[in-house]
Amino acid sequence: MKVSNMISRGHKIANQFIITGTEIHVDYREVETGDVDCYNVEYFQSYNSVIVKKLYKGFKPKITLDINKWDYSKTTGKYRNQFLNETKKETQAKIASGEYILTNLNG
Repeated sequence: MKVSNMISRGHKIANQFIITGTEIHVDYREVETGDVDCYNVEYFQSYNSVIVKKLYKGFKPKITLDINKWDYSKTTGKYRNQFLNETKKETQAKIASGEYILTNLNG
């Protein structure tokens, strides 16, 4: 995993992070064959909370937002919008349509 600060207007933003790496998914039937799936993944973390997860399966990522923190504050929202490259209204519409999944990303 690699962690870097978000950038805005050419400056690193304190307490706003992009985490990139890979994630391995194993189905119990695949254990015997060794056929596992490895995906690129990106997270947006605000302070100590993961807000958004992007799991890349092909060209379009699967987006998951934290059910409790995705709209926690104005600052979180500003950088969430930047990470997703969309407005809050667009995010809400994608949640309502089921395109985005809400779950607990902070265990």
